[in-house]
Amino acid sequence: MKKVAIIQEAPYVLDKENTIKKAVEIISSVSEQGAELIVFPEAFIPGYPAWIWRLRPGGDWGVSEELHVRLLKNSIDLSSGDLEPMLEAAKENGVTVVCGINERDNANSQSTIYNSAITIDTQGQIVNHHRKLMPTNPERMVWGFGDGHGLNVIDTPVGKIGSLICWENYMPLARYALYSQGIEIYIAPTYDSGEEWIGTMQHIAREGKCWVLSCGVALERKDLPKDFPNIDELYPADEEWINPGGSVIVSPKGEIVAGPLSKEKGYIILDIDVELAASSKRALDVAGHYSRPDVFKLQVDRSRQSPVHFKN
Repeated sequence: MKKVAIIQEAPYVLDKENTIKKAVEIISSVSEQGAELIVFPEAFIPGYPAWIWRLRPGGDWGVSEELHVRLLKNSIDLSSGDLEPMLEAAKENGVTVVCGINERDNANSQSTIYNSAITIDTQGQIVNHHRKLMPTNPERMVWGFGDGHGLNVIDTPVGKIGSLICWENYMPLARYALYSQGIEIYIAPTYDSGEEWIGTMQHIAREGKCWVLSCGVALERKDLPKDFPNIDELYPADEEWINPGGSVIVSPKGEIVAGPLSKEKGYIILDIDVELAASSKRALDVAGHYSRPDVFKLQVDRSRQSPVHFKN
């Protein structure tokens, strides 16, 4: 049995330093409770840009600019020491951490933001870095398109883990890229929630015969900074919850074994039998005996996006 923890807490929105400090405190706290794998929500540092679903592309241009500047300044440059406190916390506590971040590009213009998920191992090293392949709808006004270099399953002391972010989980080939690497614990940080999303998580668990950990974004109006622009217009005072969370754990049989945690902050901490991910494949193994490789082929381009070079 392995103990896993899903963290459904709000960040310090648009404040990466305090959000990282909060993450370090949470890592220490749940590690003391025996957690070996700790999962944070989508874009946890410095928060999911929920305002994009309410701003008008033209009419709210000024507010969009102001919020984007603040998000850019508080996004994570992986070539810097921004995440050093979290890396040290993972090492000191001997845990594996998966965390969603707003990542600031450091290879090309240094001005594009990506929706990324990083995996930190028990030695405090970033062992996987996945950028969301396709930002959803208005997310494309904030985040760039990712690539395939992070579509990896990582062998950890807890088991073989991998992650797709939010609606990437509706991409059959992206899911199969993880199934084909023998994933045992499938991690889905997400802004989505509700019955339809939970049904998707159950389907993925049954399809891939893997444990599914869906980590939702729980965000209340009070979590926004006091100087958030046009807050009363975007989020009326009588609107308490911006997003309910809805974190859930699903077994390889498709059964909900913990959660959903809705409209509340907290943790889901659970012992899971990782070996069920292998034994459950006896009747259905979509990347093994049920795969028909003589009919279907999967090709994944895992190269990183290259800098753009212009010629005179």
